[in-house]
Amino acid sequence: MLRNDQLDQWDRENFFHPSTHLAQFARGEAPNRVITGGSGCHIEDRDGNRLLDAFAGLYCVNVGYGRQEIAEAIAAQARELAYYHAYVGHGTEASITLAKMILDRAPAHMSKVYFGLSGSDANETNIKLIWYYNNILGRPEKKKIISRWRGYHGSGLMTGSLTGLELFHKKFDLPLAQVLHTEAPYYYRRAELGQSEAQFTAHCAAELEALIAREGADTIAAFIGEPVLGTGGIVPPPTGYWAAIQEVLEKHDILLIADEVVTGFGRLGTMFGSEHYGLKPDLITIAKGLTSAYAPLSGSIVGEKMWKVLEQGTDENGPIGHGWTYSAHPVGAAAGVANLKLLDDLDLIANNRKVGGYLNRTMAEALADHPNVGEVRGEGMLCAVEFVKDTDSRTFFDPGDKIGPQIAAALAADHVIGRAMPQGDILGFAPPFCLTRQEADEVVDKTLKAVRSVLN
Repeated sequence: MLRNDQLDQWDRENFFHPSTHLAQFARGEAPNRVITGGSGCHIEDRDGNRLLDAFAGLYCVNVGYGRQEIAEAIAAQARELAYYHAYVGHGTEASITLAKMILDRAPAHMSKVYFGLSGSDANETNIKLIWYYNNILGRPEKKKIISRWRGYHGSGLMTGSLTGLELFHKKFDLPLAQVLHTEAPYYYRRAELGQSEAQFTAHCAAELEALIAREGADTIAAFIGEPVLGTGGIVPPPTGYWAAIQEVLEKHDILLIADEVVTGFGRLGTMFGSEHYGLKPDLITIAKGLTSAYAPLSGSIVGEKMWKVLEQGTDENGPIGHGWTYSAHPVGAAAGVANLKLLDDLDLIANNRKVGGYLNRTMAEALADHPNVGEVRGEGMLCAVEFVKDTDSRTFFDPGDKIGPQIAAALAADHVIGRAMPQGDILGFAPPFCLTRQEADEVVDKTLKAVRSVLN
C-alpha cells in the first residue's frame, strides 16, 4: 500500500501532539499512527492495520466505533442549528433534553447540569462554583481543595494541580498553593506490607484527618476523587474506603467532588461510580462516556445543597459570572442524547458487567503464575496488570527500563491496544462496552504473549 509520506512530514512539522516526547517525534525517532476508521471495538490506520482498541480511545468510546445513530444525530443537528450559545437563558432542544436525561440517571439529590467541553474545564467550573459557594456563605477562608496523589483531574492550571502525577507538575510551576494532596487509596503500593485492607483504609482516613488538622478545617472547601483511580494506575479502592473518607468529610463540612469522567455512564457496570461505591457527592464531573467521544462535551452535575446557595448568590449579586462560548453546544448535546439512548437500547451496561467481569477473571488466571506480575486488578470494564521485578519482595523495575511501555508496544505490534500507565510499569485496559467474550480472549491471549516476549 502506498503511504502518504507528505502527511507524515506535515504531522512532524506542524502538529503539536499532547503527552508526547516532542523532540523525538519531530526528529522522526518516535512512531506516529494516522487513524482512518473504526467499527465496534476496532480501529484502522492508513496502512490498513486493524487493531482491537482495548482502551476505547482514552476510556471514552464506550458504545464502540462507527455508530451511525450518533453520526446521524450530529449531522441532523448541524443542518438544523449548528450553534447557539447558552447564556442568559438560551437553550436548544438537544441541550435541554440531555440535561434531563442526565439527571434521570444521576443520584437523586443532584439538581442541575452545567455543560462544558472537557473533563478539565468541568473541574475548573467545579472549583469556581465551590469558591463562589463559600463566599456566599460568608466563609472566604474556606477555599483549599484536597486531591489524592495519583489522581487525575485534568491538565489546566487548577486541574493540573489537582492531578497528583509528577508528569503534569514538573516544570509547569504546579501544583498551585490552594491544592493539597493526600494518600492514594492504592493498596498494592502501601508502605507497610503487613497492613490488611481494613488497616490500610483506616490509614488513608487517618492521613486525611491529619492533613485537615494541620491546615484547619475552616480553610478546606472540598475533596475531589475518582471512584476508581484511572490514569494513576486503574486502582479500585480498598474495602470500606469511600465510607471512611465520607465520614471524615461530613465531620468537617467539606464538600465532595466525584470525578466521574472515566466511571460515569456505565464503566463500572453501574450508571455512575457514585452508585457503585455509595458516594453522595455535592458535584459530579462527567465527560468521556457522555457522548462516547463522538463530539466534545462535559458537564458539572450540581447537588441540591449547592444549587440553593448558587441561587442565593445571584439574588444577592446578579447573574453568575461564569460561562464558556461552547457551553451546551447543540452538536455535542445531540451526540449525548443519541449516545445515552444507544446505551439503553443495546443494554450495553449489562454487557459491560458480564464481559468486563470475564476479562478481569481470565486476565488474572492467565497471568497468575508469571514471576513478574505483581497484581491484576479491575472493576467493570476496567482492568490493569502491574509488573514488578520481584513479587515476593514487591521490588519494582527501574523506571528507565520502561517495561510497561515495552509490553504495550509489543501488544500493539500484535494489533491490540493497551495503555502503558504513568508512574509505574502498569498496562491498562478500558475497552468499549460492546466487547465480546471472543475479543476479551484475544486481549488476554495477546497480553500473555507480549508479557512473555518482553519479560522472558
